[in-house]
Amino acid sequence: MPVLTILTYPDPLLKEPAEPVEHIDDEIQQLIDDMAETMYQAPGVGLAATQAGIGKSVIVFDPEADPVNRNFHVLINPAIIDARGKTVSENEGCLSVPDFRSDVNRFEEMVVEGLDRHGNKQRYEATGLLATILQHEIDHLHGILFIDRISALKRQIYQRKRKKVLKEA
Repeated sequence: MPVLTILTYPDPLLKEPAEPVEHIDDEIQQLIDDMAETMYQAPGVGLAATQAGIGKSVIVFDPEADPVNRNFHVLINPAIIDARGKTVSENEGCLSVPDFRSDVNRFEEMVVEGLDRHGNKQRYEATGLLATILQHEIDHLHGILFIDRISALKRQIYQRKRKKVLKEA
């Protein structure tokens, strides 16, 4: 299976919102498989299609991140139905935001609905790490990076460091 290229900040495609998936066809099935392979090889616990420059509303995730006993989940056209409480996702990171981690304010509990790879309706009532992963990946589908949810000062420091790294490369 080919591994997709994960876009990194400041690639402008990361800010583009995804389009809903109208038909779950062979192309979407292949995208799902490629996304899962990419997520495990990265390694990560979640991946949105937009992180690979594909403007489709698809996420894959596996809170266990076990590359041997792969048990990833798929949500097509995911939507947050309900969200409650506040928590801090400590030391959150992102495959598209290299070499940076930060605390991020997130909802403590949430309900997300979408479709699985076969078009069946799925509903997740999530807390803890799963809630964080779902919020993070759904944000990607809306063109939002986790650094958009941190303080302006922390974000500016990261942006300056990243620009310097890219100039030196």
